[in-house]
Amino acid sequence: MRPAVDGRVRSAIRQVPREEFVSPDLVSEAYKNVALPIGDGQTISQPLIVEEMSTALRTHAEDRVLEIGTGSGYQAAILSLLVADVITVERIPRLVDEARERLTRLGYKNVCVEDAGEQLGSPREAPFDRIIVTAGAPALPLRLLDQLVIGGRMVIPIGAIGKQELVLVTKSEIGHVVENLGACAFVPLIGRDAWPPEFD
Repeated sequence: MRPAVDGRVRSAIRQVPREEFVSPDLVSEAYKNVALPIGDGQTISQPLIVEEMSTALRTHAEDRVLEIGTGSGYQAAILSLLVADVITVERIPRLVDEARERLTRLGYKNVCVEDAGEQLGSPREAPFDRIIVTAGAPALPLRLLDQLVIGGRMVIPIGAIGKQELVLVTKSEIGHVVENLGACAFVPLIGRDAWPPEFD
């Protein structure tokens, strides 16, 4: 079930200049509801899926959020307008450097971009109130669930490469609840508890 429209999320999306997060030759495509390539086999998600995932998180102004898969930094920029702190991790060094420069230049001061390396998430900075994963995992990564507070929410695509279901996971003291939000298609999540590098 797709989440209802959240006015805070929609306002944040309107404030973030998406053309700054795509390559110069794709600026004319920036506001179309399509995913766009950003190099190294990665994409910037279509605006509608960004809105749906951000809305499903049900963030609060005081939250600390972990994003898996920085990409160009677009999703992190939107989250920065909704929460207190955003930790975003990326495994491709070029994207790490470019996202840091871009987010700093545009004034998003409450975002920290980290090189993910081989680990999944950011155990050192855990726990987080919310986690958003912008790449598809073969199954729910328990390593990420461990980085979520009790009562926290995680939005993540799960399923086969190129065809997943977007799910909302809510953690409780006795386990977790999974809610299906609908079909989606993301690049594969690579690393521990995810796809091996050969699927990249």
